[in-house]
Amino acid sequence: MILTQLEKFRQAIYDCLGKAKDAVFELMDAVLTSPSIPSFVSLSQSPVFRRQWSSIYAALHDSRPPRRKLMKLMVKKVETEEQPFLAGDHSFWSRPEARTLRERTFHGDRGGSIGIGQSYSTLAWIPEADGSWALPLRHERITSFETSTTKAVFQLKQVTRELGVRPLAAYDRGYGNAKFVQATGDIDADLLLRLASNRCVWGTPSPYKGRGAPCKHGHKFKLNDSETWPVAKETLEVEDPKIGRVKVMRWSGFHFLQSPNRVMEIIRVEVIKPVGRNRKFQPLWLAWLGKTMPPLENFWRKYLRRFALEHWYRFVKQRLYWTQPQVSSTQAAERWSDLMPLLTWQLWLARVACIDSPLPWQSTQDTLSPGRVAQAFPLILAAIGTPAQPPKTRGKSPGRAQGHQPSPRPRYPSVKKHSSKKPKTEESLKNADLTAA
Repeated sequence: MILTQLEKFRQAIYDCLGKAKDAVFELMDAVLTSPSIPSFVSLSQSPVFRRQWSSIYAALHDSRPPRRKLMKLMVKKVETEEQPFLAGDHSFWSRPEARTLRERTFHGDRGGSIGIGQSYSTLAWIPEADGSWALPLRHERITSFETSTTKAVFQLKQVTRELGVRPLAAYDRGYGNAKFVQATGDIDADLLLRLASNRCVWGTPSPYKGRGAPCKHGHKFKLNDSETWPVAKETLEVEDPKIGRVKVMRWSGFHFLQSPNRVMEIIRVEVIKPVGRNRKFQPLWLAWLGKTMPPLENFWRKYLRRFALEHWYRFVKQRLYWTQPQVSSTQAAERWSDLMPLLTWQLWLARVACIDSPLPWQSTQDTLSPGRVAQAFPLILAAIGTPAQPPKTRGKSPGRAQGHQPSPRPRYPSVKKHSSKKPKTEESLKNADLTAA
């Protein structure tokens, strides 16, 4: 049967969930079969959710999804003839009014605005060269004592241990720095990082002349200053049918100032003749770290596959309702977030049996997107059924005693993460004044 793999995966998920697994599993089915909801609690009105509305919140409170066990289950489904391609990034769940929620932190975006909420880090397998499919292997909250860099390093280390093959992991420019490069030195993975255009890298130092300390850094390569560019080791121009004529340049033997032991290949991708009118592309700077550099002609396109993770973030927020519930418990928010990878993997395994059924205003698709598979998932669910058991009658709760007044829930301040720089003391300020004088 073509849906056997999906049924086995759903049964394995059900066996792993532990407490409240029936309610949690029916909650996932309710999400997959509900194209739109006015509020989170309205998922209890789905025909596949056979319990009372309060069971939705009770399931998130009582469940304990085992992340490591579920990660191993998903890693086993990674099948590819080429080197596995992973993409990592983090996204923000805004909760500005949730004063009873622990560990809300500040988050700034590129537009300059500041938000209050919780950030989540994701590491996903990108199965296709083209398309919007991203299959998360880890999706976890960045706690107040972690940063996006330390969490990304932890996730990459956990996944590579289970993969068994050396993957290629791509990250955005927020990770293209010395801290991330240095922290991933002992991980068995190739890295493809985007660099900010104002970055500086340093070349290999000149041979030691026998006097003083040996030099650690050589030529300073400023990416936004063409006068500092050395002669490229390799330059080629290729024609891409979707983008246009592209010029690719490569330099070898460069490193960040704070990670001289991690040598990188610097790649610059520039669109010199775009396809279509009024299309402008900023030059793309990449850094590659690994064992054997692949041929440059097609390798630069691999980074474009990372944008599938951006599509996934939009999909889980709009269609899988990731940021819809306004739960007051950090643990409940984490357990709800743990279901997002499981929902996505079910859609991926269901796509092989999915028949495209577009709405009247939608065009047909040859390669189905996650949203299009979700449209047809109710028919697939009717064919395979659910391993969840029906609810049992347990009577009515006596409720609160007459006259009982619960105390208000505690309020928690927003956590402000301190910078890594050492704080200024009175002695340091005095020394600075004396030096200036």
